[in-house]
Amino acid sequence: MKKVLQIAQREFVATVFTKAFIIGLLVLPAMIAIGIVVGPRLFIDRDFAVEGELAVIDPTGVVNSELRDASTAGTPAFDLAAAVRQSRAEAAGGGPVLEALGLAPKLTLIERSPDADLDREKEWLLLQEPKAPHLALAVIHANAVEPRAGESMLGSYDLYVPPSQDGRVEIAVHQSLREAIVSARMRARALDRAAVNELVTVPRVRSVTVSPDGEQDTVGAFNFVLPAAFMFLLFMSVMGSGQGLLTSTIEEKSSRVIEVLLSAISPMQLMAGKLLGHMAISLLGMSLYIALGLLGLVSFSLFGLLDLSLILYLFVFYLLAFFTIGSLMMAAGSAVNDMREAQSLMMPITLILIVPWIFWMPISRDPNSTFALVMSLLPPVNSFAMLLRLASTEPPPLWQVWLSIAIGVVGVAAATWVAAKVFRIGLLMFGKPPNFATLMRWLRAA
Repeated sequence: MKKVLQIAQREFVATVFTKAFIIGLLVLPAMIAIGIVVGPRLFIDRDFAVEGELAVIDPTGVVNSELRDASTAGTPAFDLAAAVRQSRAEAAGGGPVLEALGLAPKLTLIERSPDADLDREKEWLLLQEPKAPHLALAVIHANAVEPRAGESMLGSYDLYVPPSQDGRVEIAVHQSLREAIVSARMRARALDRAAVNELVTVPRVRSVTVSPDGEQDTVGAFNFVLPAAFMFLLFMSVMGSGQGLLTSTIEEKSSRVIEVLLSAISPMQLMAGKLLGHMAISLLGMSLYIALGLLGLVSFSLFGLLDLSLILYLFVFYLLAFFTIGSLMMAAGSAVNDMREAQSLMMPITLILIVPWIFWMPISRDPNSTFALVMSLLPPVNSFAMLLRLASTEPPPLWQVWLSIAIGVVGVAAATWVAAKVFRIGLLMFGKPPNFATLMRWLRAA
């Protein structure tokens, strides 16, 4: 056991105390932190305002007046437009949507004659002035407010904009034109727009999740992201450590260092020591990301929504997945001479890690379905599938969790047994890489 721990310590120190590992370990957290701090400033410009001239050709003769009233502060139409904007933002997600849209647009209406030359008016868009930018040219359809005789369908409008214009400007212009046309239609039918808006506006409320443990506000995004976050942690930890085991085994074999090591220790001691060393390396990185995640939940006042037992289960299923995938990666590394030859043997192992991502959504949406149950009891993907179910809004019964853990332990025993046989023979084998038939002969011979 002492030699196993010495090998594990060697693997841990040789990897952790290097600049590449330290930089690689800290780069992603640093990027996440920078994104949290800088992202809102880059993607949400709360001071952005749409301000400039809007030219309108209005053959109906009534849309322009609605636009003018809605653009004049202090008028009922202006207040109504602000209320409509607020209600639409609440329906789409509340305050953050309104902040993303920026300040209310300030449009200077330029009324054009109904028989104006369209081509000449388009040229007006290209004559930009810094103090009063030409935002758009709108051509209202003649039947936008009242249908033509013998028809029931209403028209709309055509919009022309200058090149390289901020998309938010066009969104604001579209919204202003739609509101003006709707108001004109209601006025033509003797309807009170404010009363209608009050009737059709229903404020968005946050739902309350009722569970056996009590009630709490529902956070839909949190419930969607949580299973993916745990899956990502498990996937990256297992994949990263597995790649490290594969690479180090191939490097030591190709450089003949492995022969020196085998003169002092047995193949099984070497395999066990490398597994323990890389497990400690992976646990160090995973613990850092868990700490960052908990800190983020605390900062956003969402810590109470997290069931802390999930972290314990994360470590349990990580150990099951790590020893399964890690031992297979070491077996693949011992059987080949370089990374190029390892690609064919890595493909089945990589597919094991990809399958849970393919079925992530159906398992998360219906965690108690027959399919989800089968996946959570099917090694070697059961660790990933059961963790998804545990992080969902409908956790599985406790007996299914422990059954999955028991099956995972059996899977670890089978994987390490196979890997040990291949590892023992493959370490000192050179030349042509083995195919599947050769690997089966190794298993029978070892």
